[in-house]
Parts: sequence; C-alpha cells; structure tokens
Amino acid sequence: MDKVVKATVFLADMNDFAAMNAVYADAFAGCQILPARSAVQVARLPKDVRVEIEVIAAR
Repeated sequence: MDKVVKATVFLADMNDFAAMNAVYADAFAGCQILPARSAVQVARLPKDVRVEIEVIAAR
C-alpha cells in the first residue's frame, strides 16, 4: 500500500463517504505518506456495487 501514489474513489452515494473514508484510513494506516485522493459520486457502478477504487502505484 505504501507504493500507491493516487487513488480515485467512485461512490454510488456520497452519503457513504464517511464509512468509505474510515476503511480507506485503515487500509493506509501503515503508510508514511498518504496517496493523493479524489472522490466522486457516479450514477451507477458495474454490478451495482456501492464503491470502486482505482489506484496508481509506483514500482
């Protein structure tokens, strides 16, 4: 996770942001530098999931 430099979070409902943010913080808790992040609400995600996260990582 410490190789992730950017994350884009797609939410079906922006009201889920606080819950997603808590899980996201736990996932990156051990990282010295947190990745850049943006979060947007979208009309619909594949398979009707509530959240999708796209990341870019350095090698």
